[in-house]
Amino acid sequence: MTATAPAAPTDHFTIISSDSHAGASHATYREYLDKAYLEDFDAWRNKYKNPYKDLAPGDDRRLRNWDDEMRNSQQETDGVVGEVVFPNTVPPFFPSFVLFAPPPPPDDYEHRLAGIRAHNRWLTDWCNEFPERRAGVGQIFLNDIDDAIADVRWIKENGLRGGILLPAVPPDVKWVKPLYDPEYDRLWKVIEELEIQINAHGGTGVPDYGKYPSSMLLYIMEASFYSQRPFVQLVLSGVFDRFPNLKFVMTENGCAWLPGLIAHMDAMMSSIRSGGAVGEIRYTADERKGSLLASEAFAQNCWMGVSQPGMADARAMDFVGQDRFMWGSDYPHDEGTYPHSREAIRSRFHELAPDVKFKILGANAAELYDFDLDALAPLARQVGPTVAELAEPLTELPENPSQGLARGYAASDSSDKVLSDDMDSSAL
Repeated sequence: MTATAPAAPTDHFTIISSDSHAGASHATYREYLDKAYLEDFDAWRNKYKNPYKDLAPGDDRRLRNWDDEMRNSQQETDGVVGEVVFPNTVPPFFPSFVLFAPPPPPDDYEHRLAGIRAHNRWLTDWCNEFPERRAGVGQIFLNDIDDAIADVRWIKENGLRGGILLPAVPPDVKWVKPLYDPEYDRLWKVIEELEIQINAHGGTGVPDYGKYPSSMLLYIMEASFYSQRPFVQLVLSGVFDRFPNLKFVMTENGCAWLPGLIAHMDAMMSSIRSGGAVGEIRYTADERKGSLLASEAFAQNCWMGVSQPGMADARAMDFVGQDRFMWGSDYPHDEGTYPHSREAIRSRFHELAPDVKFKILGANAAELYDFDLDALAPLARQVGPTVAELAEPLTELPENPSQGLARGYAASDSSDKVLSDDMDSSAL
């Protein structure tokens, strides 16, 4: 990591986004797919209907996912020199966008597994083109724990510094064990030993709402709740008690909800442990095992990748902790802060001291995901915002502000979740 916080007005910040997304085209994924699946892939690809306008042939916006020149130039214009890269686009054999797709049912598992392994191979090569700037997040499935462990080891051995994306298990998925099943302990053990980050990304783990006019409304209203479930389940099942060195990151789900949830969990857990009951519900000694309260587990094991933060998220930073809060842009998604990340940072954090900005805008992500700040410093001096710039309050919005900037700006406390116009209801 190294490097020190900027102090002088003309010093530049090194901005690392804790949340960006990338993926390959189907043609490129084919090059990374195991040859045994090529014939099946061609048949699947010929039938696949793309519901995403920004991924459609002829739309140059799709190039942001993989084109180095376009992506790097846009990131640099936005003041960003490093990024933690979550998946995007649609890997081979997936029924929909990679983050929305549920865990594969047994009949689809073999092909879907081949699909994410193709993505991981591509991501490794793509990140290695600019290794100082990109920390890729590898994918695993939980259908088969032995396969998951093998993929975790592959991700570590091949240098994907972003760790793994934890597949959330929706409540209507019965063919994959829930995250609180003790069978996963051997997976957590390997992850802890290899010092790999576990990333839980917002928008995942939702149930199948079916094809109804209100389905997308239900998704957008409830996605945050379902994205919180991995943290709740790992705390209550004692995973952080048994594996105190796990590094668990919650990304693109805000953080304003965290104080209330943790207060509620702490009160409930304290009541159960002291009295053994909540109302008429009695808990056995076995059910009361584990010594960590939610607040203690969070302080011990957790970080927040607060992508396109709202005003309320910014105010919750002290609760999260200045050393555990990591800003993100959500590039290249339309609901993110690009191309107005500088303005978004000013509007939320202009009053913070430079040493605090240094932490939340880059140093925390650099420490967690092993970025070399000294290696990024020359580029940051060219494109990074200065201390003086980010200390200036934002008094008016630029023309055509990005959604990540505009959301909540005028209304102050608004935390609306806006779904991109590039998606239609069939995306879910």
